[in-house]
Amino acid sequence: MNSTDSEEFRQRGLGAVALLVAGTFFMENLDATVITPAIPQMAASFAVPPVALNTGVSAYMLTLGVFIPASGWIADRFGARRVFASAIVLFTLASWLCGHAGGLAEFVAMRVLQGIGGALMVPVGRLVVLRVTPKQRLVQAIATLTWPALVAPVLGPPLGGLLAQQANWRWIFYLNLPLGLLALPAALLLVPDTRGQAGEPFDWRGFVLCAGALLALLSVADMLAGPRVPWIPATGAAACGLALLFLGVRHLQRSPHPMLRLSALRVPSFAVTVRGGSLFRMGVSAVPFLLPLMFQLGFGYTPLQAGGMLMAVFAGNLLMKLGTTQVLRRFGFRRVLVVNGLLNACAIAACAGLGPGMPLALVCAVLFAGGMTRSMQFTAFNTLAFADIEPRAMTAANTLFSAVFQLAMGLGVALGAVAWHAGTLLAPQAAPAFAFRIAFVLVAAVSLLGVRDSFALHPHAGQQVARGA
Repeated sequence: MNSTDSEEFRQRGLGAVALLVAGTFFMENLDATVITPAIPQMAASFAVPPVALNTGVSAYMLTLGVFIPASGWIADRFGARRVFASAIVLFTLASWLCGHAGGLAEFVAMRVLQGIGGALMVPVGRLVVLRVTPKQRLVQAIATLTWPALVAPVLGPPLGGLLAQQANWRWIFYLNLPLGLLALPAALLLVPDTRGQAGEPFDWRGFVLCAGALLALLSVADMLAGPRVPWIPATGAAACGLALLFLGVRHLQRSPHPMLRLSALRVPSFAVTVRGGSLFRMGVSAVPFLLPLMFQLGFGYTPLQAGGMLMAVFAGNLLMKLGTTQVLRRFGFRRVLVVNGLLNACAIAACAGLGPGMPLALVCAVLFAGGMTRSMQFTAFNTLAFADIEPRAMTAANTLFSAVFQLAMGLGVALGAVAWHAGTLLAPQAAPAFAFRIAFVLVAAVSLLGVRDSFALHPHAGQQVARGA
């Protein structure tokens, strides 16, 4: 095999690893949203009121937040391939057990187990790709890893509604079995056994503080997303979470072996993806929460029709993938993040202008444009985050990024719920659709705030990666 053939083989191997990791990301992201339409059927099966199933939904999200901070140390200690493959086994087994659950308590326990598997799959899988991918191919790799976060929240509700309506809610979890059985041997064959510095002790104090802060803040997000907000518990949880976050950050800055290393925040491009990128992720994760509700409560659509409308967003996501690398190569990260960020905020605000009497083609066009801008911004932020990170700091940066990412996506649902509640309070006598108009304007304002940090980027930020796109 000559050098050209060897390079082509290596590139195909890198692409296969990225696709494998993206597939496991899809499993993890899909399970966060797919069960929502099936909640009434599941509640009847467990003989509990539907509102009780919120525990099963939130348990999964909260477990992800708690265990993500430990993922970097675990991968360095036991090896990325072993941890990644074990996470696939745990996630797949927990999915099967969720489908066999006979009661609510059993189901919640299996969702926690599933969350532990997902908390290791996502950041460790991303870490593997970051370690084996050269800088000049980082845009393509991150674009591959980005589509699950874009597609799964859109496909989840209609897929869950279809399975609950045509089959049985248990098939929602059985879908993961063939995916897991295919992913496990692929992981053992394709994923390199990369390791970091394994000699450092586990930071138990940092883990408790960071995990406690994430648990409290994501609990607030879960409470705010409910139909009736328990303001006193939510306020207490928020205060507790912020206090733990303060203590955790102070500990991480002083500890010789911290659970999360904050040194990556000194890299300007990474800091922008944490600050402005978090506001962007909150905005775009609020949209899939608000749109189905607006279509059902404001437009009178059925759950399946409301979920089906999100296919326009999905189509925009996919089409933008075809041009992402060319756009970044031509214009660079700073210009793309500023201009596309403004377009994304406008696309969210345009949802406030949708009405039940509008032509279907126009509604789909607005959703399609929003899908394109969110896809572009997701890939640009996620790639820029690691563009200027040194290889030896990749584990720490990836773990910090994963924790912030999970928190921002969880808080995005809360943002949508709070904005909706604000709309109902500001116009209590108006038609149901009017409250959603206010909500989309508020969410667009939050997304617009995220663009401010992108202006501070150096014009040539991430230039090495952009040129290799």
